Amino acid sequence: MRTVVVAFVAFAALTACSSGDEPAKAPSSSAAPKPKPAPSSTNAAAASLDPCKLLPADAVSKALFLDNLTAVPGPVQDNAANGGKGRSCEYQHDGKAAGALAVTRYEGKQGKPAEMVASIKKAKPGAQDVPGFPDGAVYYVDGQKTATLASAELVAGTPVLINYTGPAKVTAEQIAPLVKQALAAS
Repeated sequence: MRTVVVAFVAFAALTACSSGDEPAKAPSSSAAPKPKPAPSSTNAAAASLDPCKLLPADAVSKALFLDNLTAVPGPVQDNAANGGKGRSCEYQHDGKAAGALAVTRYEGKQGKPAEMVASIKKAKPGAQDVPGFPDGAVYYVDGQKTATLASAELVAGTPVLINYTGPAKVTAEQIAPLVKQALAAS
């Protein structure tokens, strides 16, 4: 979905100034085991960010007042330019799209969730702050076609952007509990 692409672009702008990665330090003989747990915990955290598991179809059904929604994995949307690794879950009602949850991890990047949200707000005219999120959230309608609510957090030290996109008629009040549930489950 275009929303994931916009999120990638927004975060790329945020991280453009800090594109120089520090080289990995060679472990000393006495500290060799210490660096290894961090990558495995990061890998475990990354593996647990399956959007369809973070936000089951029944939760979306209740929020949108639709029966018989199904959740299917969406396309992988990795972006080499900004390091984003995007996964999505598409929610369908009678074969028609009812929305999608996108989870994008920025492994190896540093970023503050509040700055990520602010960059999206700046990039989207008319975006509105949504209260009740620790690091902020924004809601916007894109071209009168889709509505999106996006928030971010750190998961095992990795910046993660989570957004739900649905039809333009879906309100921030309907989407906010869905994004909160996905954030809590991540």
